[in-house]
Amino acid sequence: MSPTRRTVIAAAALMPFAAVVRAAEPDLSALKPLPIPPPIARAEYARRLVAAQSLMKPHGIGAVLIESGTSLAYFTGVRWGRSERPTVALIPAEGEPCIVTPFFEEPSIRELLAVPATVRVWQEDQSPFAVMASFLRDRRLLSRPVAVEETTRFFIADGLARAIGRPLVSANPVVRACRMIKSAPEIALMQAATDVTVAAYRWTHPRIEAGMTGAEIGVLMTAATRRLGGSPEFALVLVGEGSAYPHGTREVQRVAPGQVVLMDCGCTVRGYQSDVSRTFVFGQASKEQRTVWDHMAQGQQLAFRTAQLGTPAGAVDDAVRKLYAQLGYGPDYRLPGLSHRTGHGIGMDGHEPVNLVRGETTPLAVGMCFSDEPGIYLPGKFGVRLEDCFHMTPQGPRWFSKPPSSIDRPV
Repeated sequence: MSPTRRTVIAAAALMPFAAVVRAAEPDLSALKPLPIPPPIARAEYARRLVAAQSLMKPHGIGAVLIESGTSLAYFTGVRWGRSERPTVALIPAEGEPCIVTPFFEEPSIRELLAVPATVRVWQEDQSPFAVMASFLRDRRLLSRPVAVEETTRFFIADGLARAIGRPLVSANPVVRACRMIKSAPEIALMQAATDVTVAAYRWTHPRIEAGMTGAEIGVLMTAATRRLGGSPEFALVLVGEGSAYPHGTREVQRVAPGQVVLMDCGCTVRGYQSDVSRTFVFGQASKEQRTVWDHMAQGQQLAFRTAQLGTPAGAVDDAVRKLYAQLGYGPDYRLPGLSHRTGHGIGMDGHEPVNLVRGETTPLAVGMCFSDEPGIYLPGKFGVRLEDCFHMTPQGPRWFSKPPSSIDRPV
């Protein structure tokens, strides 16, 4: 970027966010959308339903209730917002699922469906829970428990429980078990989302100027992400002492020489997410900053090496905390050190079960996807978090994004 353009962007840092993007527009125009894999095919949605039903039978579940959200989209293709008017799926142990939705939404729901399904509607003066219960009775599904997906709001689960006269049970053995294992098309979409985020970092990093706030840097990152073909999800940028707190502080910090800049950004591509963090120093890094950065990089690489097939997810977190204690941090969750889990599951949601956290016994299996982000935080000074996601293959873990090699080459 020319010195003139740098000057304009630095000046725009004092203007409304829209001005920051306008100043960067000539550079943004040079970005081209990255290749995007095709959407999830109908055949895969059909396989998901078969997998769910095969899990329901050994757990003695007659049907699963799923409210609008990512799990509804995962099983049926219906992407629908949540409101006071429930739209839900009832997946029976056998046969086609049923979508229950308001009468006036039926045409839109039918357009979105990626699987064969019954659609039952309710009018504004009727109870949606009576309609749900009627389907369960008609299909003779109430001889076994009805399970509810864990993010379903209470009023919906409670309404159906009252309508059928019995409590619901957890659908985790079905829904979690399906969604934790990603297929090749899902992993391809997550890779594409990660590629967009990494490319946006490479564009944004050299355009950071003294005087910018974290929010203003985030505006540039978001604009680049959108131009590259991703749907921006978040662009958290922490500056200086703010980087010592994993999700920031209310205090507005501006970039200055010698300050740490911690960026945590992600996007969505066809419903699948990325999550990548980078930490660097604006100008010259101090000896302490370099040391902490190198220690955190060691922790991230140790977590990756520990994440082998069959290893309990919690063992990854344990290994990192043991190393950090040897390096003088912690111990455990104490500060200065690692105050949060080593990583989280990721897929259609930015945070999904299960986590790389102490006590988690779920064994790692092919298709599972995780973030790897064992940050080190020094309250009152700064923090360092490198975050790259990986997925489990038959040969072990594989990165979605390659971790940076040094504090001097952060992106």
